Amino acid sequence: MSEPVDRKELQAALAKFGQEHLLAFWDELDAAGQTQLAAQIRGIDLELVDSLFRGDVDQPDWAELSRRATPPPAMRLAERQAGKASALGITPNEATERGQQALAAGEIGVLLVAGGQGSRLGFEKPKSLYPIGPLSHATLLQIHVEKALAVAARYGTAMPLYLMTSPATHDDTAAFLAEHDNLGMPADDLVVFCQGTMPAVDATTGKLLLSAKDSLFLSPDGHGGTVAALAGSGAIDHMRSRGVKHLFYLQVDNPLAPIGDAEFIGYHLLADSELTSLTVAKQEAHDKLGNFAMVDDRLQVIEYSDFPADVAERRDSSGNLAFWAGSVAIHMFSVAFLEKSLTLKDSLPFHVAKKKVPFINAQGERIEPTETNALKFERFIFDLLPQAARPIVVEYAEEEVFAPLKNAPGAPKDTPEYVQRFMLQQHHRWLAAAGAEISPGVAVEISPLWALDAVGVAERVSVNDKFDEPRYLAPS
Repeated sequence: MSEPVDRKELQAALAKFGQEHLLAFWDELDAAGQTQLAAQIRGIDLELVDSLFRGDVDQPDWAELSRRATPPPAMRLAERQAGKASALGITPNEATERGQQALAAGEIGVLLVAGGQGSRLGFEKPKSLYPIGPLSHATLLQIHVEKALAVAARYGTAMPLYLMTSPATHDDTAAFLAEHDNLGMPADDLVVFCQGTMPAVDATTGKLLLSAKDSLFLSPDGHGGTVAALAGSGAIDHMRSRGVKHLFYLQVDNPLAPIGDAEFIGYHLLADSELTSLTVAKQEAHDKLGNFAMVDDRLQVIEYSDFPADVAERRDSSGNLAFWAGSVAIHMFSVAFLEKSLTLKDSLPFHVAKKKVPFINAQGERIEPTETNALKFERFIFDLLPQAARPIVVEYAEEEVFAPLKNAPGAPKDTPEYVQRFMLQQHHRWLAAAGAEISPGVAVEISPLWALDAVGVAERVSVNDKFDEPRYLAPS
């Protein structure tokens, strides 16, 4: 049962921070509307929001940090491909063997972040439900779930999947999973939980914005809200009960993410790292990727929007980008580290972003701004890096691990066509490496349940197998 609504109590709480305007339409609302608005107001840390707007909450000076940063230590792709030991003295074979041991022991889970809507794609559903499969039209969510199932099958164990939604995507995602029998995932291997929210404020006045007369404008609190949501939902308790010690973290928009990659997991474990990050080499100085960098002997990700141009363009003695390591939002977390981070004060700072936010004005009219008018506050999961012991970075080839779906058709990259092209090219490489012959221009898509990776394809394809017409390779 919801708490009784006491307008005077709400008025007094709001008055301390000059936010009484939120009750301007109170008398027009029915009981349900009043209850909803009151619950949203009570759920907001008004003091925190006020401090964020006034700049009283410490914000890193990213420009200053960037200028004293140095490139991160990393396991480079060329060394891995040559089978050489890393700076830590770990060879790819050693890493792969250790990762396989952990996977077979059931110590690895998947943490999949799926809080975004597909509105930028012209898709009015959760982005996770976008049908990205070039031939199969499989959704992004289906592809990731099938990868987790394929890893579990390969190692003869379970791979629990922790799926974080947002208030905007939760109901549609849950309904989709129910309609499709959890995409084949056993009920106790799938934990769906919802992240928290933060309000937006007027960029000039700091006034909280209403999205309707009975609703604050609320948006997901960023993937940095994952840690608190994991704890609050009981997901961490589930990990303990299942013996899950480490999590493979990814975002739902990237169908190439190598879920369960044994070598990546093995580097994490053999380095005794609390947080390991996958990186790709930036192609241009101003690529829109976060930048891995060392600042005061701590590993950081500095967002491209916070990275000064002169630092981004810095070159080493060989003429290569000094800050080459781009973040693709793929990490390995120690569960114990995530639990520890819950006890660290301000372990995840807020980032402030200027956005266009529709709102209800004082006359009760909905305004659709044409320019930025509001501030949003988000936390980013990668800000845990400076808190982590022995963090490491491992470089992979971009075409094998990263093709995020972000933009509608017509954009230069990260469109559905762009992502599908990357998927098909990867599957063609796997088939060709196994000795198959693919006719020019023929699309062949591979379900993770048919073959998880190049190794799986090699086990199923014979030399001189021919593909001369479009095919979707999936279990019959």
